[in-house]
Amino acid sequence: MPRPFDRIARDRSIEPVERAIACEMPVAIECNGLGYAVLMATPEDLIDLAYGFALTERLIDGASDIADAEVHEVAGGSIVRLTLDRRVSDRIADRVRHRTTDSSCGLCGIESIEQALRPLPELRDRWRGSDAAVFRALDALGERQPLNIATRAVHAATACSIEGDIRLVREDVGRHNAFDKLIGAMLRDRLDWGGGFALLSSRCSFELVEKAVLSGCPMLATISAPTHLALERARAAGLALRTLARSDALLRPAE
Repeated sequence: MPRPFDRIARDRSIEPVERAIACEMPVAIECNGLGYAVLMATPEDLIDLAYGFALTERLIDGASDIADAEVHEVAGGSIVRLTLDRRVSDRIADRVRHRTTDSSCGLCGIESIEQALRPLPELRDRWRGSDAAVFRALDALGERQPLNIATRAVHAATACSIEGDIRLVREDVGRHNAFDKLIGAMLRDRLDWGGGFALLSSRCSFELVEKAVLSGCPMLATISAPTHLALERARAAGLALRTLARSDALLRPAE
């Protein structure tokens, strides 16, 4: 939504302008009637967010484990109510939260290091593509981010084919939320990675590595640099990484 500002130039001249501002609000996730987490998120694609969040929290194994999902607008934010299949309902109590978190990073409220660093499964599908595909996706990324074009304040997560064609995009103020929205949209539409990769307009944190692995993504490319733990977790799970991806170069971890 547009908001008025004063644009102040270096020469001290002042000009009234209007700028589109990204929306950020509390989004509560409830599972089987139990409050599980509160995320600070952009209010578009909230069902996608909840599906992806449930998968990367390891509450579900697939879309069929969610029997129903509803969004309810409340004062100051929204609630997404998920009904999980009885087969997975016991997992909720094991991971229930008690604090508000900035985005769907999967850490706030966790009570021990063991919970934060649970083992990741080894990826079945390994990256078979070329780095030329990453550059091709990078060239197309800017025009596929309508919310960021308007606000310059949100992240994008994209699903790309092995050739580098962008298949699907989701945006959010939080990089974790954007990736969960993308993963959730793929779950709901029964889309798999098809040997392709994810391209994110963010740094490569270990939480994003975990989300990629848990969604079965063979390769994760990010605009900014990785952390040490992201590199270690990716190596252990067999996830290929490309980081500091720019139009003229990218970083590939040495073997």
